[in-house]
Amino acid sequence: MQLLYAKDRDSDLTLPDLQKKYVDSINESFNLLIFVTYLLIQITERSVGDAEKRKTKHLPTDFDKAFSAKLHTNEIITSLNTNKNIQSKFKKLGYADMGLDDFMAKMYQGFSKTEPYRDYILAAETKERDLEILLELFRYLRSNEYFNEICDDKYLHWFDEKSLVVGTLKKILKAQPIEGPFIEQYFPDDDTIKEYGEKLLTHVAGTDEKLTESIIPFLENWDSERLAVIDMILMKMALSEQEIFESIPSTVTINEYVEVAKAYSTDKSKEFVNGVLDKLFKQLAEK
Repeated sequence: MQLLYAKDRDSDLTLPDLQKKYVDSINESFNLLIFVTYLLIQITERSVGDAEKRKTKHLPTDFDKAFSAKLHTNEIITSLNTNKNIQSKFKKLGYADMGLDDFMAKMYQGFSKTEPYRDYILAAETKERDLEILLELFRYLRSNEYFNEICDDKYLHWFDEKSLVVGTLKKILKAQPIEGPFIEQYFPDDDTIKEYGEKLLTHVAGTDEKLTESIIPFLENWDSERLAVIDMILMKMALSEQEIFESIPSTVTINEYVEVAKAYSTDKSKEFVNGVLDKLFKQLAEK
């Protein structure tokens, strides 16, 4: 959708340009997942320094005495921290050179004051508790404005990809400990990238005028040139999906594109896109 919108705004963009940007955007999304994984590990590492400071206190509290760096030394984080494959990706992407030390410290300091973290420190060590606190830390980070700013600054599609990254990182944490190059299994497969995404992009970009002609009769009193650009793009994508992917039910297509319209277009787009596609697909079914 974003690439087709870019094409609508810039007629000089060719199909090869779009296809390259499409592949680049997928790689960027995968790198975003790796980046967030890196941040989580690094933020937990600040508990090591915290533990050392508490040990040197002249008058330590009972909590200071009970404190340990298990947020970082637990089995889950240790598995990620010692995995050569993902560590090599961190290095290749240059995360250590981004100057994020102050950011990491601020995130840890904020989380260290929360009740769930305090309860975790005082509780007996179990893998279940380790997973629970790491998920709690990730929830804390996602709700933090500074964390979102950093992710958005480094990866422009953070807010678009946030839910996907969240779900995938949860799977990664739950799957630990794992040895070897596990991270690649979370990269989209060819069925997703080529057989669906690239075919859809190519079809919409290559048959734009034909798609417009098919949709115009169903606009009733609407002038196609005055429609929200995103609405027209979404309807073209939906029509293309029905034309080239026979296994996808029309109701599924309509529901998906109505949801995208709700997220990215105008307040009235949901009803409008739903109404036009419903009429259009009924005629397609009759034919």
